[in-house]
Amino acid sequence: MSGKIYPIGIQNFEKIRKGGYFYIDKTALVYQLVKTGSYYFLSRPRRFGKSLLISTLEAYFQGKRELFEGLAMEKLEKDWVKYPVLHLDLNTEKYDTPESLENKLNGALVEWEKIYGEEPSEKSLAMRFEGIIKRACQQEGQSVVILVDEYDKPMLQAIGDDVLQKSFRNTLKAFYGALKSQDGCIKFALLTGVTKFGKVSVFSDLNNLNDISMWNKYIDICGVSEQELYDNLDAELHEFANVQGVTYEEICVRLKEMYDGYHFTHNSKGMYNPFSLLLAFDRNEFKSYWFETGTPTYLVELLKKHHYDLHRMAHEETDEQVLNSIDSESTNPIPVIYQSGYLTIKGYDEEFGIYRLGFPNREVEEGFIRFLLPYYANVDKVESPFEIQKFVREVRAGDYESFFRRLQSFFSDIPYELARELELHYQNVLYIVCKLVGFYVKAEYHTSEGRVDMVLQTDKFIYIMEFKLNGTAEEALQQINDKHYSRPFETDSRKLFKIGVNFSAETRNIEKWLVEN
Repeated sequence: MSGKIYPIGIQNFEKIRKGGYFYIDKTALVYQLVKTGSYYFLSRPRRFGKSLLISTLEAYFQGKRELFEGLAMEKLEKDWVKYPVLHLDLNTEKYDTPESLENKLNGALVEWEKIYGEEPSEKSLAMRFEGIIKRACQQEGQSVVILVDEYDKPMLQAIGDDVLQKSFRNTLKAFYGALKSQDGCIKFALLTGVTKFGKVSVFSDLNNLNDISMWNKYIDICGVSEQELYDNLDAELHEFANVQGVTYEEICVRLKEMYDGYHFTHNSKGMYNPFSLLLAFDRNEFKSYWFETGTPTYLVELLKKHHYDLHRMAHEETDEQVLNSIDSESTNPIPVIYQSGYLTIKGYDEEFGIYRLGFPNREVEEGFIRFLLPYYANVDKVESPFEIQKFVREVRAGDYESFFRRLQSFFSDIPYELARELELHYQNVLYIVCKLVGFYVKAEYHTSEGRVDMVLQTDKFIYIMEFKLNGTAEEALQQINDKHYSRPFETDSRKLFKIGVNFSAETRNIEKWLVEN
């Protein structure tokens, strides 16, 4: 049995080091960051180790040398100067009113004012922050370190509420402006978050921030690289393989498929999600751990609001400017989805500067598609996993009648706002069903010019389905035959079903299906 204690849910560097928890040494990169610049911004998905990075920097700047024994930093740092540190964590609040953000910032300022004093003339939050920075520098005789964790939490929670987002943006813009006005008193600053809000946002005055989010040099400052996995967890990989009853090579492949695959720039190494990876090792079990800790409802609202074609998501293309900045008034949901970690960089066209995006791994792909189902189809969240299980069983059993009756129930009671985009809506529902069934059977899905074809394959059956909108089931079946969709399977011994399906705009549901075998 491995003697490692995994720091599940622990983001405090001092607690990890004093408690003997497992830690992958990132301190050489931390040292490099500190010694080569002053103002930084880092965007990474949630649960990717941003808070631990902030905590590591806090311990370093507080001169806590004993915590770094045995780590790279111990040999690199010679001086161990203690600096005043202002650490602001915006993660622990529900931001639903303008006052909620003001109260959070005020709470932090009050704590700092207890240490560094206050001035009656400093009325606004931003003025008080400026005063604290100035006095901390004067009183301690050292420049100030400012660490902001989840700087964008209020902005993310206000997506879809333009008035509230504008209020948060104005408050934060003024507050963070203190970093620029007090530059002479600041030794180092790092802001972390999930997203980067650009243009007229909180960063417009902070043009001195060095954004390292897409810089290869710092790709593995958060997360776990494949090399780090093998260097630090080799014995545990063997143990995991034994528990799962597979070979060492097979467990490595499975871990990679499930939790690796995050690429934060082109030509960079893939990174593992540390939260999911450590939980998998802790339990010697594969699960969608990342998805169990949070539900990205704001992402679904964005997709629906902008009538996004889900079929595009797995092969979306965009440029660096779009990826790297979110305009709160934009109609493009892709930057938020990418920066939130649900899509990652899969390829890059150097000539045109175009990035190709896709899901990083199976945990994210399956988790996200499963999460979407109740928002698009007539099924509640509790029943959703069981519905997919039933679909898969019906496909495996050759029971196409039950499959289509279940599919009909998914389309009933389509809300009016979706009915206006009926073709897109029915394509999105079919895509979700095909993807979810496809995690258990072989599935393909194609769309073009108002028609859809779907192919499902099990060990006994092959289904070729053609869907029409406001046509007829007969026309759909005819198209399968005319276009020779079954030709690739002519020598296959499995039973083949050709199924023509018509979707009616009038009833907003599947009107008829015809089967030929």
